[in-house]
Amino acid sequence: MIIGVGTDLCRISRMDDLLNDGAFLKRYYDEEEQAYILSRGKMAAASMASHFAAKEAFSKAVGTGFYGIKPRDIGIRHRENGAPYYVLNDTAKMIAEQAGVKHAHLSLSHEGGLAVAFAVLEG
Repeated sequence: MIIGVGTDLCRISRMDDLLNDGAFLKRYYDEEEQAYILSRGKMAAASMASHFAAKEAFSKAVGTGFYGIKPRDIGIRHRENGAPYYVLNDTAKMIAEQAGVKHAHLSLSHEGGLAVAFAVLEG
């Protein structure tokens, strides 16, 4: 059963401006995400934007927005083949469990200066 769907767009240039802001990175991204983003070279801002959009998409799909969820608690990882997936911690995990979420699916893309994320939550 589908619990919720969410999508979000993020301008890559917005993240390009924030890429070197250590406080922003620490507030919105966990340590593993920070390392991933900073390792991406000239694709760092696009990765940062797609991860931010993924966090927004999840919060919309679960029905709360960021109210009660710390963005750092919505982690984004990548499988060996590059496929993205969610890792939920603390506040995000608690709210997802309360909503009956069993699986969280994620798709990311970036093109033409925009990053998009689409989340589907199953119960």
